[in-house]
Amino acid sequence: MAAPASAEQTTAERGDDSLKPNEPTEDSFSEIPGDIEDHVRDFLQKEVGSDLKALKNVSSLLERVRDEKRVLEEQVLTESNAVPPKVCVALCAAEEATLSVQELLQREGLLSNTLQQHLQGAQPWMDSLGQMLSQVDTIERHMKYLRCLQHIEELSAAVQQCLMTSSVWEAIRAVDTMAALHAGLNQSGCSHLQHFLRETLHFWHKIIKDRLTSDFEKVLTLLHWPILSPPAQSLTPAANAQEIHSQLELLVTQLLALQTSDDLISQSQDAPSSSSSPPAPPSLPLCLPIQIMLLPLSKRFRYHFTGNRQTNTLGKPEWYLTQVLMWMGNSSTFMEEKIQPILDRAGLFINARVELCRGLLAQVQEKVSSDASRLLYDDALFCHLVEEVLQFEKELRSSHSYPSVLPGLLHLLLEETTLQKWLTVEKKMAVEKVDSMLSAEGAWSSQYKDISDMDELKAPDCAETFMTLLQVITDRYQALPSPSAQLKFLELQRELVDDFRIRLTQVMKEESRCPLGARYCAILNAVNYISTILGDWGDNVFFLQLQQAAVSLGEDTVLEGMGMMELGRLASLEGSLFEGLLALLDRLKGDMLGRLLDGIMRDIGEKAKPYCQDRWLSLPSQCEQSTMSLSSSACQLLLCVRDRLLNLHQVLSLPLFQVAWQGLAEKLDNFLYQEIILSNHFSEGGAAQLHFDMSRNLFPLFGHYCKRPENFFKHVKEACIILCLNVGSALLLRDLLKECEEERRESRPAETPPAVSALNEMGVYCLAPCDVVILLNLRASWPGQY
Repeated sequence: MAAPASAEQTTAERGDDSLKPNEPTEDSFSEIPGDIEDHVRDFLQKEVGSDLKALKNVSSLLERVRDEKRVLEEQVLTESNAVPPKVCVALCAAEEATLSVQELLQREGLLSNTLQQHLQGAQPWMDSLGQMLSQVDTIERHMKYLRCLQHIEELSAAVQQCLMTSSVWEAIRAVDTMAALHAGLNQSGCSHLQHFLRETLHFWHKIIKDRLTSDFEKVLTLLHWPILSPPAQSLTPAANAQEIHSQLELLVTQLLALQTSDDLISQSQDAPSSSSSPPAPPSLPLCLPIQIMLLPLSKRFRYHFTGNRQTNTLGKPEWYLTQVLMWMGNSSTFMEEKIQPILDRAGLFINARVELCRGLLAQVQEKVSSDASRLLYDDALFCHLVEEVLQFEKELRSSHSYPSVLPGLLHLLLEETTLQKWLTVEKKMAVEKVDSMLSAEGAWSSQYKDISDMDELKAPDCAETFMTLLQVITDRYQALPSPSAQLKFLELQRELVDDFRIRLTQVMKEESRCPLGARYCAILNAVNYISTILGDWGDNVFFLQLQQAAVSLGEDTVLEGMGMMELGRLASLEGSLFEGLLALLDRLKGDMLGRLLDGIMRDIGEKAKPYCQDRWLSLPSQCEQSTMSLSSSACQLLLCVRDRLLNLHQVLSLPLFQVAWQGLAEKLDNFLYQEIILSNHFSEGGAAQLHFDMSRNLFPLFGHYCKRPENFFKHVKEACIILCLNVGSALLLRDLLKECEEERRESRPAETPPAVSALNEMGVYCLAPCDVVILLNLRASWPGQY
């Protein structure tokens, strides 16, 4: 017990040292950390402070600290005495667990030795049993193999027996059983058995198919198949028509029952195609009766359109395309009346007419693919082939109601080489057409110039021909089944439009020396016409669909240079794919209109010089004249304005003329206000004469194009109102304006200044109060000035 007591005493001593912060010495202050020293000082400062009288409490403070130390020592000793019993319990439990583990390990060793001895003794038995099971498994597999082989031979014998007794249905069922067995052996490793079954199935299938085909062809011959010309209505049906129809239905039904094995054999015989043309979308194989019905048509197609026959020429694809369409049309009635009811009664959802079209299309697809690859270096023949293919596709879908979900011929044009050739030739032909149309004699005249109802846009022949060219290109690629390919043609169209715009700009610069000439205005009409058509295309359903496709596919060529905002507007259908072109065309149109109006204003300015220099200050008052008449100096000015308006109305399209005459009115308003009104002083007579010239002569020139032309001459109209005020009203207005100006200078603005209200009551809305003050100062009829 001495050792624990010593340890406890040592602990107590350590605890005592650490629990006496209130009894420091000078040596201890030098050894304890700085934070403890600060704590002691704070403690003494708090308990004693700077009051010397409080030192008498030091003994009680020391006693209290000793009591706290004693309590802490007792707590430490109590905890130290409580730890050893818990540790002893844990050590005892650990010893017991160790003994238990050792005992289990001993038992495991004994069991392991016993098991090893048992396995060694049983190994010969296991080897013998394994050999016996392997032999049994081999024998069982051999038995299954022999049973399968026997089953195949039994089915083969059954087919032979059925054919000998003309039990065709039973033979077909046996062949179908063989086909099902072949499908079950697909995952088997018995390649020889699979080959034997496949050969057996092919052997009997061919025999049955040949027999049924022979009988079916005889019945079709009696029904005058194939129908190579439009069928004629027979007045007297054949006497055995009912019997022929019954045979036809029986044979078609039996051939349909043989479809499963026929599809299986066809798949096993199909080899991968080496054609470079893109594959058509996958479709179901043709039903067997339709395959047989197609044989004579396929034979005729190959006879006429392959080899060295005169009908097989690269320059005449319409020969075989038209022939196939004729076969489809001539055979449709037979398929709908003779074959379709049989298919319906058999419970098959097959359209006999569509099936026949599918079979004929297979022949045409192979022919078109071959011809297209041979015509890549002949632009004229290649274009002709594309035109005929597009026309064939249109006829196929419209006249023969061929379903849009089934492939026709257009997918053959989407092969990379063929499509690129088509784009190249399309651009080449378009550029050549543009060159020829711009150099034509009547390129800048409208072909509808003598028909007013059809010549609203006054588009020159070159612009109309160009947009027709673009529309024809759209009609050609619109039916393509690939949005990506359509977008390539759209980009070609945008390139052509931009190239045409550049050409128009070049011609415009040559004609800009005479902006009032007919050709300059024709160019302006052409720009406006193209811009109008492109704006309409932007709202067209087809181009809106292409716009959505471009955004979803992320076509770089179409969306190049567009920011996130432009892409967002395209995605929400707020913008269009032609916005960039429309902006360039509008800029060119605005520039040309500006040049045109500037030219007109130069001409008007020359004619207006005498009118600007008129003696407005010395003109007699209105009361001194019997009647008002137009100023003689204004005649040339008004005649020039009239002639220019008539000329613009004749040569510009209606939308452009609306913009042009309004722009001219604005420029003329500013010119008259600056050069005549603000540059002169007016007597009462001069103001009345100016008002008469404007309201009774100038404004009516524009009255042919709007109801209130004076609204387009706001400066002149309102200036005349101010200049023609009687003296009293003018004095009151001048005083009011002065008062408002003083209030403004004194920073006392009103919500609605009285001057503005007064001016509005007079009909003055455009001119500011300061402008009215200037106009009032131009009046010469003030009191005291006579």
